[in-house]
Amino acid sequence: MSCLRRWALARSSLDHQTRALSRQSLGASSQPRSVLSGIWLPTGGLTAAEVESGHGKLIRAGFVRQAQSGIFQTLPLGLRVQQKIEALLDKHMQSIGASRLALSTMTSEALWRKSGRLEQASSELFRLTDRRKIPLMLSPTHEEEITTLVAGTRLSNKDLPLRLYQTTRKYRDEMRPRHGLLRSREFVMKDLYTFDASVESATDTYQEVSGAYQAFFADLKLPILVAEASSGDMGGDHSHEYHLANPIGEDTVVTCGSCGYTASDQVAAARPAGHQQANRDITLADFCVWRGITKDRKTLVNAWYPQRGHSSEDADVNVNAVNQAVPELDTSIGDPLRFLSEARGGQADVPPATLGVVNVVDSRLAPAFAELQTQLPVVPAELGHVSTCQSVVTLASSGLALSLLRLADGDGCPRCERGSLRIRRALELGHTFYLGTRYSEPLGLTINDARGPAAVQMGCYGLGVSRIFGAVAEHLADDTGLNWPRAIAPFEVVVIPSSDVTAEARDFYDVLAGPGTWGARLDVALDDRKVSFGWKMKDADMIGFPFIVVLGRAWRESGVCEVQCRRLGSKESMAADEVGSHVARLLSQL
Repeated sequence: MSCLRRWALARSSLDHQTRALSRQSLGASSQPRSVLSGIWLPTGGLTAAEVESGHGKLIRAGFVRQAQSGIFQTLPLGLRVQQKIEALLDKHMQSIGASRLALSTMTSEALWRKSGRLEQASSELFRLTDRRKIPLMLSPTHEEEITTLVAGTRLSNKDLPLRLYQTTRKYRDEMRPRHGLLRSREFVMKDLYTFDASVESATDTYQEVSGAYQAFFADLKLPILVAEASSGDMGGDHSHEYHLANPIGEDTVVTCGSCGYTASDQVAAARPAGHQQANRDITLADFCVWRGITKDRKTLVNAWYPQRGHSSEDADVNVNAVNQAVPELDTSIGDPLRFLSEARGGQADVPPATLGVVNVVDSRLAPAFAELQTQLPVVPAELGHVSTCQSVVTLASSGLALSLLRLADGDGCPRCERGSLRIRRALELGHTFYLGTRYSEPLGLTINDARGPAAVQMGCYGLGVSRIFGAVAEHLADDTGLNWPRAIAPFEVVVIPSSDVTAEARDFYDVLAGPGTWGARLDVALDDRKVSFGWKMKDADMIGFPFIVVLGRAWRESGVCEVQCRRLGSKESMAADEVGSHVARLLSQL
């Protein structure tokens, strides 16, 4: 067959496909096209760093820009991602019968004082005073506000269980904002607050919400670690954290590959220490000490732990284990001696009152501590000669052997006899708390039961929208650009013509974005910007569209498109009418 004949047949086939596409696009034309020329994408003026973080790519791709330390402006592409995260959260919150509301950004210091939480969190609060000199603050969280709101409605048993949630901006005056959206001073969070009549009902609610959270992360196809956790300043006695393992994470998660034990390092424990060290002589050289101070600034806390290798000072001590042994410990203080010295007026020669000293001793050192105590530096030389009142702790609150060493890879699992622990850095994306009556009791949220007024059982469940945004960028980005799960991608597909956008290209877009036979509509953008084809392709990779559909020479000559998916390593050519079903099928993997 001659070249001219082959060209005529190809041209005829393309014209036929174009007419078919045009007829199909009439039904889709009622929706405005998503064209990139109509979206503000400020991607110029920035040069890639030699080693670029996911956050750096978010800035260079035009998702966010920094306004000041720890505060970011969300640009149109970033807002699409944020709104998709929020919509996915709405879906899962509504699946458990939760109602959405919006609480005030400003809250009263008086409420936080009433709940007993003001002083605990005061250093991280943005505080202000109105013209009537009433102290207010920007809310970092809303337990006090929601409890007071619900208490004012005079709940009865028939109103419970009640589930209320919001997705709003929160504020925390971080001492050292870092990692972009992962540790910022202004951020978006989803908070769910639950109210139940009994502990049993509240426990059922906790399990139901946990299931919704895991379903949410399953939609994002993220390998989340659900870790046993500490309730911290929130109160309550049952909580879990939702982590994404990542080297830049500031949290540490401990996992057992044998039984599945997963816990944050704040509550994790190794298998109880044996007594192998007791079988040999323990000398002064075996003792290392970490020092802390109690919250009332009156008691020195010495944590005596065994030396491990040649690690740097304090690197091996597990401060969380010390805190569990001495709940009054102030873990925020890095220089306890300064506070003790200030309590004495800074004068070493002034006889002070008796100094309280708590010696927390690792069980491996405990057999020799009493004998060597007088030779150990129980009181630092900087404090001079002081009278002390000492006590000794050698067992954990559970009654088990006390291990003060920071957990390390290979330590024995506390839940099973055969497993060993793995230590991972991770990003915390969510936290669930069973609060009990921590807030309902002081703030007067009660119902009447058979015995009279009873405090309502509460739970609070947070997910960081901004954090998920930033964490996904860090977790999935590669050297080429960002990558997004299909559920929160700014667009699922971008169509890029290699030359000017023609009527045929618009018709192709209309069909791909319209109601096709492949199921749900695809979220498609058409790149009609007046820039070079090569620049568009690089920009599409940087933005991280899951799929790129190229309308190149093969499209113009024979109606064949190229469909690319960087995450799946896929690049295929196919007829125009096959693209929708092909993309829809592969999107289910992302």
